[in-house]
Amino acid sequence: MARGAATCPTALAAGAAAAKPHERPMPLQEYDPPGRFTGVIGRTADVSTPAWPRPMRAREGTPNVLFIVLDDVGYSHLGCYGGQISTPNIDALAADGLLFSNMHTTALCSPSRSCILTGRNHHSNHMGCLSNGSTGFPGSDGYMPFENGMISEILKDQGFSTYCVGKWHLSPEETNTPAGPYDRWPLGRAFERYFGFLGGDTNQWYPDLMYDNHQVEPEGTPEDGYHLTPDLVEKAKSFVADAKQIAPNKPFFMYFATGAGHSPHHVPKEWADKYKGKFDDGWEAYRQRAFKALIDRKIIPPTTELSRPDPDVQDWRNLSADERRLYARMMEVFAGFLEHTDHYIGELIGFLKEIGEYDNTLIMLVSDNGSSAEGGPTGSVNECRFFNNVADTVEDGLKHIDEIGGPTTFNHFPWGWTHAGNTPFRRWKRETYRGGATDPFIVAWPKGIKAKGEVRSQYAHIIDMVPTVLDALQLVPPAAIKGVAQAPMEGVSLKSAFEDAAAPATHVTQYFEMLGHRSIYHDGWRAVCPWPGTSFVESGRKFGDEISYDMLAQLDAKGWELYHVAEDFAEAHNVADQNRERLIAMIGTWYNEAGKYNVLPIDSRGVQRIALERPRIASTLTRYTLYPNTQSIVAAAAPKTLNRPHSFTAEVEAPEAGADGVLLSFGGNDGGFSFYVQEGKLCYLHNYLAIDYFYVKADTPLPAGKHLLSMQFEPTGKPDMKNGKGVPAQVTLLVDGKPVATGQLPHTVPIRLGQGGAMLVGMDSGSPVCPEYKPPFKYQGRLRRVIVDLSGEAVVDHEAEMRAFMRKQ
Repeated sequence: MARGAATCPTALAAGAAAAKPHERPMPLQEYDPPGRFTGVIGRTADVSTPAWPRPMRAREGTPNVLFIVLDDVGYSHLGCYGGQISTPNIDALAADGLLFSNMHTTALCSPSRSCILTGRNHHSNHMGCLSNGSTGFPGSDGYMPFENGMISEILKDQGFSTYCVGKWHLSPEETNTPAGPYDRWPLGRAFERYFGFLGGDTNQWYPDLMYDNHQVEPEGTPEDGYHLTPDLVEKAKSFVADAKQIAPNKPFFMYFATGAGHSPHHVPKEWADKYKGKFDDGWEAYRQRAFKALIDRKIIPPTTELSRPDPDVQDWRNLSADERRLYARMMEVFAGFLEHTDHYIGELIGFLKEIGEYDNTLIMLVSDNGSSAEGGPTGSVNECRFFNNVADTVEDGLKHIDEIGGPTTFNHFPWGWTHAGNTPFRRWKRETYRGGATDPFIVAWPKGIKAKGEVRSQYAHIIDMVPTVLDALQLVPPAAIKGVAQAPMEGVSLKSAFEDAAAPATHVTQYFEMLGHRSIYHDGWRAVCPWPGTSFVESGRKFGDEISYDMLAQLDAKGWELYHVAEDFAEAHNVADQNRERLIAMIGTWYNEAGKYNVLPIDSRGVQRIALERPRIASTLTRYTLYPNTQSIVAAAAPKTLNRPHSFTAEVEAPEAGADGVLLSFGGNDGGFSFYVQEGKLCYLHNYLAIDYFYVKADTPLPAGKHLLSMQFEPTGKPDMKNGKGVPAQVTLLVDGKPVATGQLPHTVPIRLGQGGAMLVGMDSGSPVCPEYKPPFKYQGRLRRVIVDLSGEAVVDHEAEMRAFMRKQ
């Protein structure tokens, strides 16, 4: 037949009739694995009939599921919850679905996220505190048990695509390394794709990024206009598009967790500038406006009383003009950060509409806890100071006021805005008063929920999210996942409230415990035992003070309060004295729940937990050999250099033209150290939390050739941890074993080197530790390895090391 000639239908039919039986097209025969093969097996293919294991397919019409998890966003930050921040896209979700007024969290991020994904309580998930604040007890060791299957594991086995984008913070920090194990990373918990950051926060301009199971650098810099939030949204859209273009009927589950509004509050300046002047009347004025809006919109009962002004919060009227100017700017930046995030959430929702998936996507938006008080009374331009017991000052904040929100800061607003963001409640994140544990929760599903723009007041807790999704999808929680028998769900379904505003609450009892702060809800009543107290001022204690055995007995005898929250929504009236029998019964219920869910021992330590020693994959080392072109090493797995003698030795080969660049770095512009060569001279910098910069520099350039470049750190005194001072020290720089520079460090970072602190060999990517160079400032010569010695001895025998180095060339 000539090329391009028409094919004769009769000829085709004749050809088909002449075809052998096994060549004729026939419907695919499928069977359910691990069932028996349903085809026919003959001696040859022409007398056999194939059959295929049936792919796992979701039921036709099954909705997609999207969890959007905001970070540190308080009850009255969002516009739809009476907040003074513009969030039109989140507001539109609420208008298209349901706004829940009585949703509760654990009051801290890792614990809440474990509940959101499993439907079990945080201590049942071994996540009594942060994953990097774990202790060696079953309820808080940080290793989430596989018998508490995640919704990703359940839905993947039901034929869903599964994606995780953004913040994780659910794997023990010491496992967040290339050595793994990876089984508690997102891909280890049945997320098929992942893009985001594994830790609790990250620099939004210079994020620490993981793509699936490997580290990647951001696709741009702040100078290029890069910011993490748009990047997260683009990756989320691409994940969905990748699968939908091939299998449009395959539903997806996506866990989308933003960096906002956790510190650092990073946002392009034009977004913050939109709010100039809008918070100049202060935090109490914000509370009054938000409270009125909550009442007017019937989100909270009309009988609600606004909680008292917090004793730890300064009276705005008594502040100086400079203080007001600084604090107002900090809130403007936070507001811009949240509106910027809302804009990109709108882009994600708009994409779902564009591809025709929005109407049949069950969307749940929630915050992980109340607004955060980690900025302290004055706010902070460097939150890492908080974790090192270093107080920020107004003077330092004013010096950097025009930089707040930009790449040179790691900023957070002061307590007054924290309290305002949790209107109408008292207190904040980390505490189990309602300000820390009552949060926005929005459900939208146009195809599945007829009610639009309504408020639901049923008591709920984030452990109810997974049971609600399974109920909506008509799925039964599996008895086993990959051979692991599953523990019962501890949450309950909220589906009955989807169409019936008067449906009875199904969640009747719920315990709370966070860093020693305890409470219990039961059938409209709430008992609270605050720690360190009702406020720092009133108790005379501070965050992190430890509860002893004897103190616990005193607290149980006299420290509990009682609130009838069915009538006193904002916990304004302590009625413990009038209801002693009820209070005693509720305390007993708290202990019963504590026994059931592995809550004990009560541990109120705060930042001290971060410094605890934890098991590592490798036994404790005193000598590390590190190589260039490798992934960064997170703080929990990196050599522990703080407050002890240590040395670095880099094996290099410098060309005739000289070579500059970083040999070893740790941390970022908020604190850390860098061992580097600049203008051909060996240098060391200890960045003390962006307050002091201690340099030690050689006077003469390095000659070309092979060298051992060393730094020796010798403590000269004791640390003062409580006052934010690590050991003073003498630093000596050596070239081939010979000293070339010496300097004194009057104090050093005591606890944590940079919020996103990680060790890098041969470069300083991300926000630079040293302000005298631009990242990544990669070493331009040949760097073979860096040896980190923690033995406490002086720098090793350099002549022997040099001889060995030469023999290897």
